[in-house]
Amino acid sequence: MNINQLRYFTAAAQQRSFTKAAAQYYLSQTAITQQIQALEETLGVQLFDRTRRPISLTPAGSVFLTEAKAILERMDTAVSRTRDASTGLVGTLRIGYTKGYERSDLSDKLRSFHRSFPNILLTCYRCDTDMLAAGLLNGEYDLIFTWDSTNLCQDPQVEWRLIQRARLVVALYGSHPYAQRRSLRRQELKNETILYMTPSGTGDSFGDTYFFQLYQRAGYKPNILLRSNDVESILIMVAAEEGISILPAYCTDKLTNADNLIFVPLEGEEETEDIIAAWRTGNQDAPLRRFLETLS
Repeated sequence: MNINQLRYFTAAAQQRSFTKAAAQYYLSQTAITQQIQALEETLGVQLFDRTRRPISLTPAGSVFLTEAKAILERMDTAVSRTRDASTGLVGTLRIGYTKGYERSDLSDKLRSFHRSFPNILLTCYRCDTDMLAAGLLNGEYDLIFTWDSTNLCQDPQVEWRLIQRARLVVALYGSHPYAQRRSLRRQELKNETILYMTPSGTGDSFGDTYFFQLYQRAGYKPNILLRSNDVESILIMVAAEEGISILPAYCTDKLTNADNLIFVPLEGEEETEDIIAAWRTGNQDAPLRRFLETLS
């Protein structure tokens, strides 16, 4: 038994034709038939019922098809991993992300990359945006997903790419008068008690300045009860009816059956939050470059 026999058998089984399998591999039908017959002799069973057209698998052939496909898949994976190792695609990729972004599709991106490059160890770190920026510049992270709360995009040491322009939503408790609304304007929140989601640990950042400008354009200064970068704590307080909050939608989109919580989109093109991927300028590390390709 050899790998080619498995490939020829699988092709004939899937196409239910020796002729089509032969054409797929640019061989004569006789050659394909001989290879499959040799495979049957090795196994000691008949894999195909040749008495009908199109040909069909015997019960033994059906079982063997499942196993053959698994063997071929494992073989392809082994070859791919070996080639990746030979070209340097092994190692660790250190990824930092801002608090709350774990609710986004980041895990989907990481899972897909890991399946393609299992020799690369992905290590993840959840931090404040200012700590992420400092960690990137200090070489603690290879890549970060963050709000640009420190004006990181202006730093010549950093390259970056816009990953997501997340819409903003208002988090309300179930009995709030606005809970049945389909959308809201920031101006309508003038008299509300705000549980303010800040991008940084200090609560005084480039990102904070941007959001307070939105309040100014709406014509008022917000009544802030609490400043926090902990999404979970803010949501608990909203559910307890201590106030309302404005959050990026990736923090709330995956919440189902949230107890006493309603999320209403904010109107306005400016009511968004940009998430960027940032890395150090000139970093040619192979795992990083391959991961960036998946973000294209």
